[in-house]
Amino acid sequence: MTLVALAALVVFWWRGNQQRRRVSMPLAEARQLLGLGADADADQVRDAHRRIIARVHPDAGGTIELARRTNLARDVLLKELARPSTD
Repeated sequence: MTLVALAALVVFWWRGNQQRRRVSMPLAEARQLLGLGADADADQVRDAHRRIIARVHPDAGGTIELARRTNLARDVLLKELARPSTD
């Protein structure tokens, strides 16, 4: 019985960690963070990301949180651009 309870706790803990990893941000916030307009293409997203990450990366004196948010903004925008258009 103890083993079953322990296994259940491990499963709940693992599922909770999986959900926390799926952090996202709104498109408007991602565009603002990278300084892009709504009409930016993938190359502009990558260029803006490179420019900003060079300043906020921990190796350049920035913080881990700023680098994480910059990377997340890039990922959100590139994922949105890769989605098929519904026009």
